Amino acid sequence: MTSASRTAAAPASVSGPRASRRAPLAWAAAGVVALCASVAVAVTIGPADIGVADVWSVIAAHLGAGTGTGGVSPIRDGIVWDLRLPRTLLAAVCGAGLAVCGAVLQSLLRNPLADPFVLGVSSGASTGAVLVVVLGVGGGALSVSGGAFIGAVCSFALVMLLSHSLGGTTDRVVLAGVAAMQLFSALTSFVVMTAADAETTRGVLFWLLGSLGGAGWSDVRTGTAVLVPVLAVCLGYARTLDAFAFGQDAAAALGVRVARTRLVLLCATALLTAALVASVGAIGFVGLVLPHAVRALTGPGHARLLPVCALAGAVFLVWVDTLARTVLAPQEVPVGVVTSLIGVPAFVLVLYRTRRAR
Repeated sequence: MTSASRTAAAPASVSGPRASRRAPLAWAAAGVVALCASVAVAVTIGPADIGVADVWSVIAAHLGAGTGTGGVSPIRDGIVWDLRLPRTLLAAVCGAGLAVCGAVLQSLLRNPLADPFVLGVSSGASTGAVLVVVLGVGGGALSVSGGAFIGAVCSFALVMLLSHSLGGTTDRVVLAGVAAMQLFSALTSFVVMTAADAETTRGVLFWLLGSLGGAGWSDVRTGTAVLVPVLAVCLGYARTLDAFAFGQDAAAALGVRVARTRLVLLCATALLTAALVASVGAIGFVGLVLPHAVRALTGPGHARLLPVCALAGAVFLVWVDTLARTVLAPQEVPVGVVTSLIGVPAFVLVLYRTRRAR
């Protein structure tokens, strides 16, 4: 190769890696803008006529950045600050958390169909909530969210015990999760059918399908307080998750502590899933579908994949919740129903892609 040809080839060889690094940053920046715009617009959608300027005035006033609510009436101020804004922010937190958990579990378990509920956490949370609502477990000192969280932790502990006794491999973790899921689902159905009246049964089933109707600022703070450290832990293991793509043996040969890494990440994702399910109930398919869509944009590297997954999940669930509360207004559709209607076709697509890959 002549010096002229080497000179001509050099820019192409350099621009490729730079372009590949810039692309995920561009997607992340676009995700941040889309998330801020989605929250601002979603809060304005509803029976009350509220504009984006009114939303920003209310937020600025409550954060001490303004001198007043800019002429917004106290009723509209309450609608924005006490009802719509915490609900929209909780939707963003839940969407981000579920998408990140799905991306981590799919890489950790080397299963493209894994999602946050594969560990049986959702079913355990459902059982805990039903025991509090229907049977009054806790004597009034335990809230529905508290019961759901305890049930989720118990379910995850059972999965870890079963998988460890069966050898601790990834396929054993998945099988133990399926077993725990069926067990706790059966317990939930048994309690509801034998001890609940018709009105209680309706309320419990609505919660089990996923609902953000009771969202408050305490739920937003709790979800954020769990999401931020779990996301930081997962990002800290990004290079390790990249190594898992080549298999456990290859990861171990590269110096990865396979058992320790799996335990830390499974516990982190289970804790985050439990906290989210305790607040909003079971919302499926977010952690299953979105990681596959984001990988097509950013590539498989987890340092790029996880932040974009969080942003994509947040934007997705904000708009799904907006659709759920407005499409049949004044009646509200459970969020989990909408995510399932969207997620099932995407799930079938993932199955076909997996079949072609084989």
